[in-house]
Amino acid sequence: MHYLDHAATTPLRPQALAAMQGCFGLFGNPSSVHGAGRAARLRLEDARDQLAASLGADPVEVIFTGGGTAADNLALKGIFWQRVASDPRCRRLVISPLEHPAVLEAARWLVSSQQAVLHELEVDRAGQVDPQQVEELLASYPGEVALVSIGWVNNEVGSVAPIAAFSQVCARFGVPLHVDAVQAVGHVPVDFAASGVSALSVAAHKLGGPHGVGALLLRRDHEVVPVLHGGGQERQVHSGTLNVVGAAGFAAAVAQAVADQPQEAVRLAGLRDALVRGVLAQVPDATLLGSPLGSPQRSCHVALLSFPACAGDLLLMGLDSHEVFASTGSACSAGVVRPSHVVQALGYDSATALSCLRFSLGWSSSLADIQAVPEVIAEVVAAARRAGLPPLGE
Repeated sequence: MHYLDHAATTPLRPQALAAMQGCFGLFGNPSSVHGAGRAARLRLEDARDQLAASLGADPVEVIFTGGGTAADNLALKGIFWQRVASDPRCRRLVISPLEHPAVLEAARWLVSSQQAVLHELEVDRAGQVDPQQVEELLASYPGEVALVSIGWVNNEVGSVAPIAAFSQVCARFGVPLHVDAVQAVGHVPVDFAASGVSALSVAAHKLGGPHGVGALLLRRDHEVVPVLHGGGQERQVHSGTLNVVGAAGFAAAVAQAVADQPQEAVRLAGLRDALVRGVLAQVPDATLLGSPLGSPQRSCHVALLSFPACAGDLLLMGLDSHEVFASTGSACSAGVVRPSHVVQALGYDSATALSCLRFSLGWSSSLADIQAVPEVIAEVVAAARRAGLPPLGE
């Protein structure tokens, strides 16, 4: 098996598994005051401390959630509602059209249900947004922008956003900046305090932790309106009995990913480059989307290629028959054949968007995984072209 879909989910790291195994006997509710509850709470707070130390945050700024989607929704809805409560004029949202559906759909729901006004920024062919656009918008609507939300690393094309520049712009206008860093941790340096952002989303399963746990890092001087109401856990903004086992595995995975990041970025970039060059040698008319190889604006772990006159789902099935596992785009949108919103936002047509394969790497990726793709890609592409393209929209 050659697994090249780490941007969808990543195999569990041994360090995360070991941390989780150490918690399986903790059955107490961490909100309970008896001995069993206190034992669970102690391990939960250890995980919070470890996660905070790894990501440059204060422990009080770590709000555990059920994953990246929950963290994104809490950030967008919670900050928007808080800002509107403070000033009813403050109803504008500014986001990139490349964002994950957890951000895009949350923003669109606020438009349809909460009278928000959405501004989607323009992006270039490399998947970059000019911070000048944000500055001009904030200057045009003083006191009316509730939140800016920008993804640190795009999950399909691998573009790396200049977060420091966005943070400086937002700070000058006093507007909160939310950053979805789900694809960033372990691939680029991430330091919450140094970044200057207001809120940052992370998910465990994207970096070698368990499914079903994530976190929103929220600055201690920022308030949000809860999305979930209940027992008041997590600074009174995200109620629910906490997943102690998941938090332990999450914290261990983040610690390892951050410790390994400098050398892993070099290793994965080398593997990614070898994969792309191997594919292009076999299929010369394929195209790498996004920034060129070696660009600092490209994350080390993602390569999205288009294959003219091919249906991406047929390519995916062809690779699968050789036990090479990739993706046609975001796994959260899998099951519905429709053009990638990311590829279209870059300015490509629907046919190109439907002809793409995403290869994404992670901590368990090896040279053997990379070499498996060029060995079969020409055969897979030829078979897909013989099958022909379905009409657009089907």
